[in-house]
Amino acid sequence: MPTFDITSTVAMQEVRNATDQASREVGQRYDFKDTNSSIELSEESINIESSSDDRLNALRTVLEEKLVKRKVSLKALNHLQVEDASGGRRRQTIALTSGINSEKSKEINKFIKGIGLKGIQSQTQGDQVRVSGKKRDDLQAVINAVKDNDFGIPLQFGNFRD
Repeated sequence: MPTFDITSTVAMQEVRNATDQASREVGQRYDFKDTNSSIELSEESINIESSSDDRLNALRTVLEEKLVKRKVSLKALNHLQVEDASGGRRRQTIALTSGINSEKSKEINKFIKGIGLKGIQSQTQGDQVRVSGKKRDDLQAVINAVKDNDFGIPLQFGNFRD
């Protein structure tokens, strides 16, 4: 019986490269001079800090441009609230979401069942959804339908087996 997996992952190497490029660009740009703006990558988040709200927005834009160039989906970013930092500065944490949580997997499973194709089954396995069916064409129709619907997270389709 043919199957495939729906996953949601973030290429951390690409995120690391994008943050490095963005911090280098911020260090060279004139409009960021004397703002002490910084971009720091941790395990599951990116911390940005600058002197004011407008510089923080410009910093976020530079980071997002670099992420898009490296083909990292902006759906994987969860912008948390802007906070005050010491010395009148502004700080924001951007969480990187990876994996499909149980709420999203239920939503995906319900959507797949709602398509109405015969012989298609989907089940949650950890942080991924496995879809199985009798016909390969039906599975490809499921992939296209899921791609067309926006679930708010980046989705990848892999491990297609006959």
